Amino acid sequence: MGRGVKAAVIGGVFVVMVGGGGYGAYNFVSALNGENTGSAGPAPVKSGPPSADEVEKTSAKFLAAWEKGQAASAAGYTNNAAAAGPLLTAYSQSAHVSDVRITPGRASGATVPYAVTAKVAYDGKSKPLAYKSELTVVRGVSTGRPLVDWQPSVIHPELGRDDTLVTGEAANPPIEAVDRDGTVLTKAKYPSLGPILDTLRAKYGDKAGGTPGIELVIRHADEDAADTPLLTLAKGEPGKLRTTLSASAQAAAETAVEQYANSSLVAVKPSTGEVLAVANHREDAFNAAFQGTAAPGSTMKIITAAMLIDNGVTSMNGPAPCTNDAMWQGQTFKNLKGMQPNENATLANSFMRSCNTAFIKLMDEEPLTDESLATEARTRFGLGMDWKTGVASVDGKVPAVSGPDRAAGAIGQGQVQLNPLNMASVTATAITGAFRQPYLVPPELDDRQLATAKGLPPATTSQLKQMMRLTATQGTAAQAMAGLGGDIGAKTGSAEVDGQTVSNSWFTGFRNDVAAAAMTEEGGHGGDAAGPIVAAVLRAAG
Repeated sequence: MGRGVKAAVIGGVFVVMVGGGGYGAYNFVSALNGENTGSAGPAPVKSGPPSADEVEKTSAKFLAAWEKGQAASAAGYTNNAAAAGPLLTAYSQSAHVSDVRITPGRASGATVPYAVTAKVAYDGKSKPLAYKSELTVVRGVSTGRPLVDWQPSVIHPELGRDDTLVTGEAANPPIEAVDRDGTVLTKAKYPSLGPILDTLRAKYGDKAGGTPGIELVIRHADEDAADTPLLTLAKGEPGKLRTTLSASAQAAAETAVEQYANSSLVAVKPSTGEVLAVANHREDAFNAAFQGTAAPGSTMKIITAAMLIDNGVTSMNGPAPCTNDAMWQGQTFKNLKGMQPNENATLANSFMRSCNTAFIKLMDEEPLTDESLATEARTRFGLGMDWKTGVASVDGKVPAVSGPDRAAGAIGQGQVQLNPLNMASVTATAITGAFRQPYLVPPELDDRQLATAKGLPPATTSQLKQMMRLTATQGTAAQAMAGLGGDIGAKTGSAEVDGQTVSNSWFTGFRNDVAAAAMTEEGGHGGDAAGPIVAAVLRAAG
C-alpha cells in the first residue's frame, strides 16, 4: 500500500484513508459510529484583528525569511504572495542587496516598524544601505491566518505599486541642474523639485555632457517616469543643465505651499514665458502644479471677460448686472453667500466682486455660441495647444459644450480643467497681450517647438489688466494682496468639487513682471489659502 495510506475495518466495512486525510477519516469513523464529538466539519475561520502575539510571531517570521533571502517563504507570510514574491526576489537578484539585517521596533497595534541595514554590491563596487520602513499584520480573509498586509513599501518606503529595485549602470548620466543665475538646485534644498529633477535627468542627462555612474534605483511601472535613485555606488560625471527657475522664487514657493496641505503653485515671467518657480505640497510625488486637472473656479473669469470684450458683448465699463441668481436652460446658478446684488453693475464691478450671475447672464448674448469660450481659450490664451515645457505638463481643457455646462464653464466649473501652470500663463497673457508658452528648460537645448497663439487685442489687454488691478486693491483679492507694492493685480476663485464639503481655493495674480497662480484642495475661498501662497511668492520675486 502506498506511503501515507492507512486501512481500517469498521463495522465490517474496509475503509481506506489517504495520507494527510486523518481529518476526513476521523469524520467518517465518527459518522459510522453515530458519534458527534464536536469536530465534524472544518474548524471555524478566525476573525477580528490579530492579537499582539500573532502580530509579533507573523512579523518575525516574515522579516526572518526576508533577511535570509528566502523570497518564496517570506512571500508566503503575506496576503498577496503573487505580488510579493517577484519584488522580494528582485531585492537580492536585480538590486544586488545582501548581508541584510532587520531590526524590528516596538509594535503599535498591528503595525511593526523596523530598520534595515544591508550592502549593495555590483561590478566591484559596494556601499552600505540603511533605511526604515514598516509593515502591518492583518487577518487573512479566507484563511483567518495572521498575514503581512502586502504593500511594496514594506520592502522600501519609496516603492509604489508594480515598482521594482535595480542596481546597475545608471540609465542616464547625473545632472547638476542650475537656476537662471547658476545657483545649483538640489532635492535637499528644494524638496518640491525632487521628481522634476529626476525627470530632467532622464530627459536631458545625455544632452548635458555627463557620464553615468552605478546606482541602486527604483524603476517605476510607468515607463515614462524617471528612475528614482536611492544609492550611488560609483558617481558619474554630472553634466550641467540650466533651467529657467529662480532660486529665490523657488525658495519662497517652497515655504509658501508648506503652509497649506495639498497646495501647488507656479510662477512665470510674463515677458518671456520662463517658469520661475514650481512647488507642490502633497503626500505623493505628483506634480499637480504642472499636471493637475481641476475646475479653476472664478479665476476662469479672466478668459470669460476677454471673450465678452473680444466679441463686443460688453466692456469693462459696460453693463454686467449682478443678480441673486441666474437661470440657464433649466439650471439655477447662484453667487457666494453674502454677495449683494447690483442691477447696475459694470463688468469691472462684477469681475472684482466675482459675481457669478453677471457672467452667466451674458453667455447667451449675440454673437456667442457653444464654441466661443473654447475658441477664446485656445486661440487667444494658447490653452490646449500641446505645450512643450521641458517636463511633463497638461496644457488645459476648455471644451466647446452646450446646455448647463456652457454656463458653468463661464465661471470655471462644468468641464473646464486647468492647473496652476495654465492659470499663471493666462494671467501673463492677460497683462501682456501676448501668449508666450511657459517653459522650464530652454527650447534650444533639444530644438523643441513651443506652442503659439495670437494673443489679445491691446484694448482687451488694457481692460483685463485694469480689472485685475481693481480686484487686487478693492475687490476679493485685496486682503491677500495687501502690502504689495508695484503694479499688482489678481483674481480669486473657489471651485466646488463633488464629494468635497469645502471648495478648492484658487488664486492668480501679478506683480510687475511676475505672474503666479496657486490651488489648494479644500482650501475654501480663493483668498483664504491660495491667495496668501501667491502673495508670498510675488512679494519675494516681483
